[in-house]
Amino acid sequence: MKVGIFNKNVRKNYSSFLSGFSAILSTIMIFVDIPSNFKTYYGCITLIILMVYYFYLWLKANNMCNIEININNTIVKIEVGDIFSNNPNEFKVIGFNEYFDTKVDDIIISSKTLNGKYIKQKYNNVSVLDKKIENDMHLKQNIINDVNRVSGKRTKYKLGTIFKDEDYFLVALSKFDKDNRAYLEVNEYINCLMNFWNECDIFYSGNTVVIPLLGSGITRFYGYESITDQEILEIILWTFKVSKIKFKYQSSLKIVLTKNTLKKINLYEIKNRFDE
Repeated sequence: MKVGIFNKNVRKNYSSFLSGFSAILSTIMIFVDIPSNFKTYYGCITLIILMVYYFYLWLKANNMCNIEININNTIVKIEVGDIFSNNPNEFKVIGFNEYFDTKVDDIIISSKTLNGKYIKQKYNNVSVLDKKIENDMHLKQNIINDVNRVSGKRTKYKLGTIFKDEDYFLVALSKFDKDNRAYLEVNEYINCLMNFWNECDIFYSGNTVVIPLLGSGITRFYGYESITDQEILEIILWTFKVSKIKFKYQSSLKIVLTKNTLKKINLYEIKNRFDE
């Protein structure tokens, strides 16, 4: 179970229920006189109801599959979903590396990753995407330098930079080492997200922004090799909170998880920790 039976937040929520329940019961007792020979009977029933309700809260906490929380007056939804959903009123975020590489060869980009799937699904001719990236004025303003690489593109962009491709945000999310392996230091990941939220504020145009668990596919977090999906989600939410970005009314932030990822995420703790 993700949530222990004596979890402090379960007990806190139960205490709030118990206070209200006791107040109602006390009011009823003022007007209703229970015969003495029935007091034990009704007392046992009340105790059973209270125990059942506690177990209900505990089971509910362990079986959450979606939540809504309020951060900076923005509704943040966390749920199981597909980042490739065809909703024209949403901007879907796909993580790329800092070079915006597009070669899906299972060396530079794996065909199993989200950006690999994105390229395969959207572009029969990848040179079309390459040309868009090369000519984008916003990307040109975020070039760091050119790097001499054995394979792949050579222009390096600032982490967190967004390239808007129709209803998708392609974001420079990870660094690549000389062997084309994605990596980041935790402080770089945080700075990347902070820049990403600022970029979203520029581009989202009042639409909902949908993101996967950005960073969960990066197996090398230098300085914090054992980072969990729970911690990644908490960092995403924390950086969104401290960024002070506020999505306008009727737009929201949506974080979509896979079913396998959901099994490793404690949404109950997330809601109690971040909901304002």
